[in-house]
Amino acid sequence: MQDATAPAPAAAGAGTRRFLAIWGSFRHNRAVIAASAPAVPKAAWTVLEVLRWTTGRFERQGIASARLDAELLATRAFHRTRVELYMHFDQPLGEPELADYRGLVERRLAGEPVAYILGRKEFWSLDFEVGPAVLVPRPETETLVEQALASLRSLPPASRPRRLADVGTGAGAVALALKHECPAAEIVAVDVSADALAVARGNALRLGLDVAFRRGDLVEPLAGLAPFDLVVSNPPYVPGPDIDELAPEVRREPRLALDGGQDGLDLVRRLAADALAVLVPGGILLMEIGAGQAGQAMEILRRSGYARVGSRRDLAGVERVVFGHRGE
Repeated sequence: MQDATAPAPAAAGAGTRRFLAIWGSFRHNRAVIAASAPAVPKAAWTVLEVLRWTTGRFERQGIASARLDAELLATRAFHRTRVELYMHFDQPLGEPELADYRGLVERRLAGEPVAYILGRKEFWSLDFEVGPAVLVPRPETETLVEQALASLRSLPPASRPRRLADVGTGAGAVALALKHECPAAEIVAVDVSADALAVARGNALRLGLDVAFRRGDLVEPLAGLAPFDLVVSNPPYVPGPDIDELAPEVRREPRLALDGGQDGLDLVRRLAADALAVLVPGGILLMEIGAGQAGQAMEILRRSGYARVGSRRDLAGVERVVFGHRGE
């Protein structure tokens, strides 16, 4: 069958046969010529172009903090601070830098949290090392630190150092932030996970903050160290049935630090009951809770015998922290 794309020759006979032979040869070799031709290289990518492309890719993946994640990964791959990235938006990037960045972007697209990729997370203006053994410290948890400091100020004057316990310390963020603000306080941090405690101890050593660490379940390791003026905790409070619906990066975090039982309040109930035994009269229990849980959590505190029960909202307006005083 005649090639529909071949131009019709103007002459017939021998000229026609010669023309068709040449055209067939050209068609046969055209694919080989195209495949072997070098691609026209794009001009070098700049920092800004890479950030824009990556932000778009993350957005299509459904990553909420797309631009921030793109910039944080760039700080690692390009060895610059975020301010320096903005100052050098038009800087061309070499292939080694682009290769490093591509590797980090692929890990983020696979659902790995940025904090795990970078190995660190800022909390309370302190730099914490983090990894898969611990929950990533979150900005809303700073509300727990803020309320703990306010609660300390509300206590009557004491002739001894204040004594605080952080239950479920994870990376040590809350305990070390409180020690940073209250150097004279005696602080004990507890976690059931040996791997988490190893991370927390490393952070304390790096930050030069003296906090005692104990392994065990909730307040059990505190029994021989009581009493405490404050017990603070960011317990697991995600309802178990909801965990599989969380964002992929959250599901990468330790389930032990997320799963709060059927309604998310199992650990809140246990801690409310058990903390009474390790608090001084008038001492305060403070717990972080999830959105929509404040009403139930405060009722748990009241039924457990706490007085002056209250809550504190985070910057998003969510009732993020509940607290109550042990009776005198």
